Amino acid sequence: MVSKAVSQDEINKAVWNACDTFRGTVDPSIYKDFVLTLLFVKYISDVWRDREEHYRSEYGNEPALIAEMMKNERFVLPEAAGFYSLHKHRHEPGNGERIDKALHAIEEANINKLRDVFQDISFNSNKLGDEAQKNDILRHLLEDFAKSELDLRPSRVGKLDIIGNAYEFLIKNFAATSGKKAGEFYTPPEVSELISELVEPQEGDEICDPACGSGSLLMKCGRQVFNKIGSRKYALFGQEAIGSTWALAKMNMFLHSEDNHRIEWGDTIRNPKLLDGDDKLRHFDIVVANPPFSLQKWGHEQAETDRFSRFRRGVPPKTKGDYAFILHMIETLKPGSGRMGVVVPHGVLFRGAAEGKIRKKLIEENLLDVVIGLPEKLFYGTGIPAAILIFRKKKSDKSVLFVDASREYRDGKNQNFLEEEHINKVVETVGARETVDKYAYLATPEEIAENDFNLNIPRYVDTFEEEEEIDLMAVRDEREKLKAELVELEVEMEGYLKELGYE
Repeated sequence: MVSKAVSQDEINKAVWNACDTFRGTVDPSIYKDFVLTLLFVKYISDVWRDREEHYRSEYGNEPALIAEMMKNERFVLPEAAGFYSLHKHRHEPGNGERIDKALHAIEEANINKLRDVFQDISFNSNKLGDEAQKNDILRHLLEDFAKSELDLRPSRVGKLDIIGNAYEFLIKNFAATSGKKAGEFYTPPEVSELISELVEPQEGDEICDPACGSGSLLMKCGRQVFNKIGSRKYALFGQEAIGSTWALAKMNMFLHSEDNHRIEWGDTIRNPKLLDGDDKLRHFDIVVANPPFSLQKWGHEQAETDRFSRFRRGVPPKTKGDYAFILHMIETLKPGSGRMGVVVPHGVLFRGAAEGKIRKKLIEENLLDVVIGLPEKLFYGTGIPAAILIFRKKKSDKSVLFVDASREYRDGKNQNFLEEEHINKVVETVGARETVDKYAYLATPEEIAENDFNLNIPRYVDTFEEEEEIDLMAVRDEREKLKAELVELEVEMEGYLKELGYE
């Protein structure tokens, strides 16, 4: 019997409804980790069950043989650690402890891929209330994930990236409802898509995101390679400061079969962990990031004595860490092939003092390639417009292309979106590297120097629409004509009223 296909909307709705178990009892910033973790357990349990059924249909009911075949799968799921075992015992006391033990068993069985991933989450936590309340909440949660809509077997969802999309949907909605805190690790998928196309990932590339959040931007870059050659001949590297978000990135990589990755947990500026064998910063073909905007406590006090000399062009302001991330990323680019895409607030383009001096040096070294202005309200947690900066270690010329894409978007109720046509237009414009009236301008180093190295896009791309000249005499003649018509109408109306007996 062929399973009925499930739609992405059905999955998203069912997962979001599962959050109702917590609403009003637990803060969203806490329960998101529980929902996402259980989604992970449910998915791998359904994949495991699907593979067992496949082998059973092929070899018959031979438990020993099937167990042997299951050893060839890309992950191991201990029998008592699966979702269905947890669901079976949901009415018994100790749901929190049972789920924690299951997570520990899954991690131990897949230690090379999931080491320490669940250390920051505990379903047995007092955050869920006293023992009775906690047990009841978790029983409801297990029942929510057991619904038919959340049957996530690959034979049912087909080749669609259902689980990845569900993760993305949840992260987006948590970002929308909990504001900037969630928005710090969520990059809208269309922005990730645009950046990944602009940096042009190639087969064999080593790709890094030093502020990787949930890993979506990294995986978009990897997907570019996969779409071109149909294989995963690339390596993904990342670092994330927030423990629960680092765990989410690891789970995301696991679910997307991105086994060739290295995601570190720690503060990239204060304690970079992606180092080479000589204890120096590792270099990458591609570096991408959407760092937290204007981070106030970024590590200014340690910058002067930075052992990697990342701030030799200047130390960023104490309360704005944007250039700290930019300078770190620049230092990790491979000399010949390195290219980089970073999302920044517009202040990075024109603020003076220390930032102005850093900006001048980056331009004089001919590292800056493209400046792209994005529409407002694209990012969760902030309505301000952002920009994308593209840097290259090896440029074809000394000019900088400015693109004003701020008016190219689909208007949502509370959020704006980039559609495929908007992304394609930016990518094609960057590829052509030519001035486009009211959209793009290729500026020479001399022009940028004349503007005192200010990169504010309106200084280069003139989007002013000249208003059509008004012919005042024609307007007067039209007004007189309308007045005459109005007099005629008044006379006509008066005649009608008299016929009806009104004086």
